[in-house]
Amino acid sequence: METNGRAFAPVPFLPTKEHPMTYDCIIVGGGLAGMQAGIQLGRYDAHKVLVVDSEDGRSTLCRRYRNFLGYPDGVSGEELRRAGRRQLDEYGIRVARDTILAAEHAGPGDDAAGGFRLRGAQGAVYETRAMLLATGVMDRLPDWPGLRPCLGLTVFVCPDCDGFEIRDRETLVLGRGDVGADMALTLRQWTKRLLYLRQEDETHPLGPELAERLAAAGIEHRVAPVRAIRAAGDGVFQTAVLLDGTEVAADRAFVAFGGNEVRSGLAEQLGARMHQNRHVWTDPRTKQTTVPGLWAAGDIAFHSEQATVAMGEGAQAAIWIHKSLSEIMEKERH
Repeated sequence: METNGRAFAPVPFLPTKEHPMTYDCIIVGGGLAGMQAGIQLGRYDAHKVLVVDSEDGRSTLCRRYRNFLGYPDGVSGEELRRAGRRQLDEYGIRVARDTILAAEHAGPGDDAAGGFRLRGAQGAVYETRAMLLATGVMDRLPDWPGLRPCLGLTVFVCPDCDGFEIRDRETLVLGRGDVGADMALTLRQWTKRLLYLRQEDETHPLGPELAERLAAAGIEHRVAPVRAIRAAGDGVFQTAVLLDGTEVAADRAFVAFGGNEVRSGLAEQLGARMHQNRHVWTDPRTKQTTVPGLWAAGDIAFHSEQATVAMGEGAQAAIWIHKSLSEIMEKERH
């Protein structure tokens, strides 16, 4: 089955509460953390594993990762996803396109052996002994025409990932309030050719302290509402088009609105311990949450928001999921 150019294993029937699909481990989230976990679990050749992917995470947007070992010219999120799907298929790991809306304990109490029951957006029901949440974070991005084709190529959101790409280049910061100001100050490490176009409203003003710091750093800023991004060719940023039709040219741009969506609702439903910013608490060694049988990896956890770290956490969680499942199966044999 092909969906948007991507291969998915066919679902022979719609599983219901009376006839759910049952697995040893379900990985919710098919981005880099989730796929890496699936690959690691698949290599044990011991567990029935399903990856459930809603296909709308960060890796579907990024046109180029340039800080990956082994990819000196960069690699796109879609390239990594395609390669990951091939590897999952080699190990017999199914990928289902679905969005999990609800999760509950399948047995009495919260014993790990009781497992979990999940419900998808189309009504499908899944049951699993163990579960890894790799649902990630979604950036707050404006719906400006022309923006998304530039993401990861010439427009960025993460200075740790892509600050290097603006070295000594004319760069716009498109954001609001203190969040955008803080981004501009951070980017000054790579370039002094910065202009902060503020998209603020009454609820997100630029505070006096950050305004003073911008002035001290020599960073120009002004309120200038953007309505579109104009690019040349394949994602090459040219100008920010303002509401009044004025165009502000630059070589690169960063977007900084804050308030990213942490997709931790399933962990919350199951009673996992949360940080104040809605990221999920995990054991540093195992990546297990406070709920037995439930793990979390990648940006949903607390949290580097680095793709390479997310992949490592996915593998780390998978190792401990395997240990847990092996212990459960050993007890069942006796």
